[in-house]
Amino acid sequence: MTTHEQLVGLFENYVMENQKFNEKGVKAASSRARKALAEIAKLTKVRRAEIQEARNQMK
Repeated sequence: MTTHEQLVGLFENYVMENQKFNEKGVKAASSRARKALAEIAKLTKVRRAEIQEARNQMK
């Protein structure tokens, strides 16, 4: 699974958990939403590096 696919999956998970928290008041969903956001933050750094490397190789 590529970094991009992982980011998309985590974002979809975040949206679902955030909806559970906001609309249904499920307290545990807030923890899962924050965890997804933390993982997204980590993977964005990885993906940025991948994009930069690919860009540098185009020259």
